[in-house]
Amino acid sequence: MTVSTPAHAAETVPLSEAIARLPMAVESRDGYDRDAFKHWNAGANPSDGCNTRAEVLIAEAVEPPTVGPKCRLTGGRWWSYYDQVWVTSASGLDIDHMGPLAEAWDSGASAWSAQRREAYANDLGAATSLVAVTARSNRSKSDQDPAQWLPPAAEVHCRYVAEWVGTKLRWTLSADQAEVAALREVAAGCPDQTVTYEVAL
Repeated sequence: MTVSTPAHAAETVPLSEAIARLPMAVESRDGYDRDAFKHWNAGANPSDGCNTRAEVLIAEAVEPPTVGPKCRLTGGRWWSYYDQVWVTSASGLDIDHMGPLAEAWDSGASAWSAQRREAYANDLGAATSLVAVTARSNRSKSDQDPAQWLPPAAEVHCRYVAEWVGTKLRWTLSADQAEVAALREVAAGCPDQTVTYEVAL
């Protein structure tokens, strides 16, 4: 018996099946401008003085920081999963867009409204969309997809690829041939990995 679920319900599928669900398309960066994605807006609670960046840092802290006036963060401890490093200062972290803004543009966001691009750049609705990682690992990734870059820690590749695919499915973004080939190659070594995603409305 099949039960129909609303379009926005979270779904969990094996990684290989999730990759097969990605729409395939040639990517184009024509007209890309990072400013087309308004990011680090007032976040989920505009009255607390914390922008999206700070809210991700607070949510992902293993040991919570002290939140001072104007959302100044002191103390705290974070685990940067890309390179398996502990970080004890918020200033040592970048917030990585799992799907880089330029990559999103290439994959369909160029046709979005400014409001949808802002929602993507500040997506607090999925824990995997924005990731607190070392500045070094974020900058080495830059705007590259998994055909060009994977985290330096090989043991997290299954998780990373699952979160990448989940983000693309959440936002109905396409993937190109080289990207899909790289995703499948990693997925072959991750038989038990699943992808959970909920389509963003």
